[in-house]
Amino acid sequence: MPEPVLIAIAAALAGKSVGNLYDLVRKKFADRKQAAAALEAAKGTAPDSPEVRTLADELAAVEAEDPAFADQLRTTWQASEGAVINTMSGNTQGGAVIQARDIQGGITFH
Repeated sequence: MPEPVLIAIAAALAGKSVGNLYDLVRKKFADRKQAAAALEAAKGTAPDSPEVRTLADELAAVEAEDPAFADQLRTTWQASEGAVINTMSGNTQGGAVIQARDIQGGITFH
């Protein structure tokens, strides 16, 4: 199972929301038929889709083979303007969870 950061990266790639990151991965995957197909299949899919999970698996495999690429991928991800990683695990026991960036005003739960 890929790390949560790789799933977040894969979700951003699916939305092509981080141009430099997308270009880096597309170039790395150019000679990898299965990885390139995973990148293409993930385009426009939801962050929790099976296609994004498959893309994250491909990223994990490439990172394991190429530590220099792993460093470059994570550095590019962290440097991306507006890059956010939201992770929540476990059960909220009937409570609520909010993940947000900019909130103006209050938040009320009913």
